[in-house]
Amino acid sequence: MRNKQLVGVSMIALLALLTSCRKGGEDMTGTKTTITVENVLDSRPLVQSGTFQNSGEVPVILPGEAVSLAFSAAKGQAVSFAAMYGWSNDLFFAPANPGIALYSEDGMPMEGDVSSAIKLWDNGTRINQAPGESVTHPGMAESAPKPVMEVSGTDEQGNSYAQASTMLKATLKYDGNSMFTLTITNISGNTANATPFSPGVWAISYIAGGDLLSPNPLYETDKPTANGLTELAEMGDNSVLGSHLAEQTGIFTPLSPILVVVYRGSENPLYKTGEKDRGKGLKALAQTGDASMLAAYLKTVDGVREVYVLPAENTTVLLPKIGDQPGSRVSQQLQVAKGDRLAIATMYGFSNDWFFASKDNGVDAMQKGDVSASIGLFDNGTAANQFPGAGITQVNLAGTPLEESKAIEPVPNPNAFTTLPGISDMLNVTLH
Repeated sequence: MRNKQLVGVSMIALLALLTSCRKGGEDMTGTKTTITVENVLDSRPLVQSGTFQNSGEVPVILPGEAVSLAFSAAKGQAVSFAAMYGWSNDLFFAPANPGIALYSEDGMPMEGDVSSAIKLWDNGTRINQAPGESVTHPGMAESAPKPVMEVSGTDEQGNSYAQASTMLKATLKYDGNSMFTLTITNISGNTANATPFSPGVWAISYIAGGDLLSPNPLYETDKPTANGLTELAEMGDNSVLGSHLAEQTGIFTPLSPILVVVYRGSENPLYKTGEKDRGKGLKALAQTGDASMLAAYLKTVDGVREVYVLPAENTTVLLPKIGDQPGSRVSQQLQVAKGDRLAIATMYGFSNDWFFASKDNGVDAMQKGDVSASIGLFDNGTAANQFPGAGITQVNLAGTPLEESKAIEPVPNPNAFTTLPGISDMLNVTLH
């Protein structure tokens, strides 16, 4: 009889154990899975670039004529441009590297006449004739190409030139919200070196960690000409160098440490589109990349089982691909069960308040494989947007956000500033 009672107790205990492994009729037996998140963005060093020419009947910029360029920039960034001194063999105008400074040391936008930054340069591929309308193009080639060098007063053949700033006037105007207009005016008619300017090119480099990614976007002093500058300097053809710059222009952004949450329920605990930020820490993640406040809050939410914040080794942020260097990646082993959902969030680092996150109600935590298609890019609605990677109020560019209060919405693509790659071309999320 006693043995039967023990068997009965054992059966009750077993049933209790099985019941404890079930919640809401679902199997709570755990299994191990690993989430890996990688920044797979094939980054570019230039945030903006373009070409310019006269909008009149001819593309060249004659004495007395002007062209204007519009662009966005953050503190530390500079704008560079190049245009041929038309009545020369291979001379061109350009600012000294890295370009024209756009903000003062205290962060005030530069305005007014910035012509003093402009220099006259020799491309080093043609023997210079006396400048003027009678110059033969392209002229006699140098027996051995020389490096790019500044022409200050006279060239190697003894030809004389007025100062670049007396031939080309450059004027900056700040248009607000990190936007500038640069106007280039041909004032050479007032000098002994009257000349048309050719169509040109312009570029602005990303800045990361206080350093420009491309501090010499158009040329390098004392180094051979490259990338289509010869076509510009000899013939005024900006197409080759313009195409090269276009290939170097695009997206560069790190990702903040990855927030991972495993939870149960019918709603994503991180956010909901159409609603404003809940004030639980998502704002800090979206504006500064700090997930600590949101992670602490999530640990108090019913149904949340696990919360992780995953920084990249050495760098903390997940850097994109840079040249041959692969992008950063992080991994975390998780204990999940049937019925668990999984969601992530990370800041689009060079933005005001954009963040990547799992769409809708995340993904089934038990599934395996690439789940990158479940990720979207969202605007948190708590900071005024600027050109990503070129905004003076972006925290990761040493700025202070301009507060606003809007509902969380997907970031359009293309958006008001640029066209982004597809989500899966920026980050990869895998469960394995």
